[in-house]
Amino acid sequence: MSKAVFVLHKNTEYRRAIFFALLNPQPNGAGFAGIRSIGNHDLTGRTKLQLFCRGQGQFNGFKVVLRHKGLNDEPNYSFEQYFQAPKDEFAIRSLPFSEFKAYYRGKRVNNNETLDIAHVSSIGLQMYGGVYQPIKQKGPATLEIDWIRAV
Repeated sequence: MSKAVFVLHKNTEYRRAIFFALLNPQPNGAGFAGIRSIGNHDLTGRTKLQLFCRGQGQFNGFKVVLRHKGLNDEPNYSFEQYFQAPKDEFAIRSLPFSEFKAYYRGKRVNNNETLDIAHVSSIGLQMYGGVYQPIKQKGPATLEIDWIRAV
């Protein structure tokens, strides 16, 4: 019911990625629109993920979704961190790896496992609907990303 695309936009002055999302959640707020990239990333020695980005649209609530150890599909849970995109002006959003928490289908999982940053196997972006969040998002949103890096 929802849709997301991730495109490269470039001109003579810059090159950026743009995450477009159209969110059509269920009546209770359940839903997401997202993309992900599967690969092997060893982030040993890094403490956080940073995005230099800006949001446009009515809602600016996004999350980064990481998976590890090749456990990229259900029934495995993901490690997620929510953030608000800066509105209209570019700014850095820092997401410490220590604050990524386990989730399954948008609901927090209570377990003792932490994200294994030496074996990150999937990186994703999502606009979330809000079934378990106080804000219920819907409609179009854009996250313009100048860069993403692990530091």
